[in-house]
Amino acid sequence: MAFLSKDPGIAAERPLFCSILANTMLSVVPGISGAGPTPEKTLLTPILDAELIARGSITSMPARPDTPTGCPTPASITRSIMELCGTGALFINAGLSFRPTVPCMDVYGEPGNDPRFMDAVPLARELYQSGRSLGEFLSRWCDLLVVGECVPGGTTTALCVLRSLGYPARVSSSFVENPVRMKEEVWDAVARRIEAESGRSPLDLIRCCGDPMIALCAGLGSTCTRQMVLAGGTQMLAVAAVMKAMGIPLPLIATTVYVRDDRSANFSEIAHNIGAEVVYVDPGFGDLGHSGLARYCIGEVKEGMGAGGAMFMAYLLGHSPSAIREKIFETVASYQ
Repeated sequence: MAFLSKDPGIAAERPLFCSILANTMLSVVPGISGAGPTPEKTLLTPILDAELIARGSITSMPARPDTPTGCPTPASITRSIMELCGTGALFINAGLSFRPTVPCMDVYGEPGNDPRFMDAVPLARELYQSGRSLGEFLSRWCDLLVVGECVPGGTTTALCVLRSLGYPARVSSSFVENPVRMKEEVWDAVARRIEAESGRSPLDLIRCCGDPMIALCAGLGSTCTRQMVLAGGTQMLAVAAVMKAMGIPLPLIATTVYVRDDRSANFSEIAHNIGAEVVYVDPGFGDLGHSGLARYCIGEVKEGMGAGGAMFMAYLLGHSPSAIREKIFETVASYQ
């Protein structure tokens, strides 16, 4: 397969890559998220990933930028692309449990609650409005806005938002073995809560069962006047579904083929149902001679921290697929 599934016809001279950081308390439920060495430490993952991208290493604690199986984190891929392109990343704190250790734009959100028991994002409308303000502001500083995210447990909140909007979604996981049963149990509990409400708007649904990133990113997309790319998998599908329900034109989505090829999910089907245009990036990790990167090909990790969108951005800026692959290999090999 080609490096990109299709030519999106986009040219950019002043791109801006940003990543929205947030937590949901669903990530501390054992078995829901693989984005951390323990369920409790998933709450630190967005901060540690931001350190890796901004500084080239995790600096606030002893930690390796890979999974226990040796699979490099998506943040290490995004870091390599920032170096290749000679740029940096803008981080936006939408609702973290702990204070970030790298500079962030702060919209004064709160971590998402467990949607099985209470409203997940009580400040959904406020976050959406903050996103609108950010969209207007960032449009002045770039001609292409690439928006990634880091929300451990976020594929489960994405499932709940997509289902609540009427899409028969099945979502991906950072695990090789997707904990589908656990996610369905979460949705069953959320569905009972939603049935008790009436007159639900898209923002009401985010309030009920989403996470801070979805609310903020939808608001950002509603006012961005530049070409915008949602850099991510099923979590960005949830953003696109919310935007469609609100009558907002949909941005392009860029993600990896590893999300598309996940048999436990139905990414392409739901993207089609939403009407979202998707470009898939195939970095060919199985051919690089790195056993950790090759694990992406068997379904581990798949995507995250805007990695697919970052590779997409590098290609638009004129970097060849071979240069992108070589830089990624060089970066992840250096951590060993």
